[in-house]
Amino acid sequence: MCASGVDRGAPATHARPLVHPGLHTAPRPRIVPRTAWLDGPRAQPAPRYDDKVVAVFVHHTDSPNRYDCADAPRIIRYLRAGQTGVRDWDDIGYNFLVDRCGTIYEGRAGGTDRAVTGAHTQGFNHRTTGIAALGTFTSGTPVPPAMTESIAALAAWKLGLSDVDPRGLARLTSTSGYSRYAAGTTASLPAIAGHKDGYMTTCPGLALMHLLPHIRARAAELQGRAVTGTSQAGFSLLPSSVPNVMHDTSRQGGRGT
Repeated sequence: MCASGVDRGAPATHARPLVHPGLHTAPRPRIVPRTAWLDGPRAQPAPRYDDKVVAVFVHHTDSPNRYDCADAPRIIRYLRAGQTGVRDWDDIGYNFLVDRCGTIYEGRAGGTDRAVTGAHTQGFNHRTTGIAALGTFTSGTPVPPAMTESIAALAAWKLGLSDVDPRGLARLTSTSGYSRYAAGTTASLPAIAGHKDGYMTTCPGLALMHLLPHIRARAAELQGRAVTGTSQAGFSLLPSSVPNVMHDTSRQGGRGT
């Protein structure tokens, strides 16, 4: 799994109120709660929070692509078991996960509308949210359009809560010397970044990295920001309606590797 380069985050704190949304907000997409995939009640440490989310890190889970979307809850349980078992983490590191049918799942506990401190990008877990694409998206691997659309919709909503332009840059301060930046260094990273932007890794794979310009532009469009022309990935950015990212989990779209 794409799980190298994470840390445990800050000590537990009380949740702070959300920053009031700015002018550029996006609709909240349909998010399947953790209770839909978690196998029974579990003892859970208190969540850790930041004041707001100013950037998104996109990951892939480095797991097989040929899965039935109805099996996504089982796959997420497996990922969590690996991270909380062998790695001895307190919870799954990703804040959200998206399957190839475009279904969005709540990951780490703490509330989907909160600025939950994740454990997904070592050195840059504060004021960020981690979105993991279920699968492996190395060079030449098709990325399902439903998946990229849902990542864009989720990023647009989370960044919109702090009125952050998905096409802009975020100034983030590294908390770990194991990241791409020495601890204490402030870096300017894309508001929608790949894991490899903050850590020495190939995650989220070249295929998904190649789509990040399109995802940024689409997220900005969903926030109501002026978007014209064509993204760097060659996707048309003509105006369209806000997507309904509630998908049938029994679908089997896209090709796997």
